[in-house]
Amino acid sequence: MSYFDAASGAPLHPVARQALLASLDDGWADPSRLYREGRRARMLLDAAREAAAEAVGCRADELAFTSSGTQAVHLGISGALAGRRRVGRHLIVSAVEHSSVLHSAESFDVTEVPVGRTGAVSPQAYVDALRPDTALACLQSANHEVGTVQPVGEVAAGCREAGVPLLVDAAQSLAWGPVEGGWSLLTGSAHKWGGPSGVGLLAVRKGVRFSPQGPTDERESGRVPGFENLPAIVAAAASLRAVRAEAAQEAVRLRELTARIRARVPELVADVEVVGDPERRLPGIVTFSCLYVDGETLLHELDREGFSVSSGSSCTSSTLTPSHVLKAMGVLSEGNVRISLPLGAVSEEVDRFLEVLPGAVARVREKLGAPAPTVVPAVGAREDALVVDALGKRCPIPVIELAKVIGDVPVGGTVRVLSDDEAARLDIPAWCEMREQEYVGEEPADRGSAYVVRRIS
Repeated sequence: MSYFDAASGAPLHPVARQALLASLDDGWADPSRLYREGRRARMLLDAAREAAAEAVGCRADELAFTSSGTQAVHLGISGALAGRRRVGRHLIVSAVEHSSVLHSAESFDVTEVPVGRTGAVSPQAYVDALRPDTALACLQSANHEVGTVQPVGEVAAGCREAGVPLLVDAAQSLAWGPVEGGWSLLTGSAHKWGGPSGVGLLAVRKGVRFSPQGPTDERESGRVPGFENLPAIVAAAASLRAVRAEAAQEAVRLRELTARIRARVPELVADVEVVGDPERRLPGIVTFSCLYVDGETLLHELDREGFSVSSGSSCTSSTLTPSHVLKAMGVLSEGNVRISLPLGAVSEEVDRFLEVLPGAVARVREKLGAPAPTVVPAVGAREDALVVDALGKRCPIPVIELAKVIGDVPVGGTVRVLSDDEAARLDIPAWCEMREQEYVGEEPADRGSAYVVRRIS
């Protein structure tokens, strides 16, 4: 089985396993106690904090360990906003932030900065969003779904000039190096870099106004209540140091493998959109979407072939809505596949994936009755306008039905697709761009919406 979902959770690094087992014997006592066992535990905790702080690029007394990356984000945002409550309650986030950031922001006055089709924000857009009552800005270091690296340094400079702290969610990038730029707060998650799950970190620079919310105690500088999971913390810090030692060499190797996937997939499979920035991206992540494909079915097909991958397709979620990241980018969401290679992934596994992918996609398209890869104009087309009723049908059926009939209208004719699936709002315009047809727009309908497409070729 080839595990290609390291962005969700990286396999436990051998160094993490060794450190975890070793610290179970010495790290069980309360590190706040003065007797011998407590002092031994305190030494382990202090050493782990020093190692993690060095990797992050901050002082040891600026870093606290949390129970997860999500908790680190929640504590960081709430503490920073509370510390600057006299300034205001305005918060700036990007449209592609992790859900932990977006959920934390729900109870505040939020400005959401849009992204381009590569998934990157414009630094100027952050500067333009700053207001006198802006208490905090948030920006991920790299996107978890498409791998695009964000311009953190430029955004941090603009925020610093305005006196606004910047919180960086660095969960996906910490394995590859420290986050550059003058950030104010930073969060991370150990299971993203090969540490054990249940360990996150929160760094708060000196001078940043910060007021922990909720019940507190004396642990972790009063920022994170509760007894530390010392063995897991030690393993997390040890594995972060270990992956950093391998990062430069692994980055070169994984970039070659993902570049191969980015280049070969469109050659092997028709009607595919490779998304994310082709250059400014994390080494191991590559994402693409396939027209006329049910994402969940495709993932099952690949699983049967021995590949564990993930998807941002609406078909794989319980809400039947497309990934907020793909939606913000304005790219195709149906049949979405994210490949995130773990450390040590080998070329042979990538080659085998490229061998089985075309067959897997073809089987899914055949099951769904998808059209041939190229739209052939119908002979004797007479209707100037057609209506496709796809109400009650989920992705990718509305797009498949559109593709089947576009040749039945003459050039200049229109097709109205009736759909109540949220994914149609994203996938029909994306289909038009890929197939060089004109997307006229969305109109209200008795149920759902009508998406109007004009045939131009």
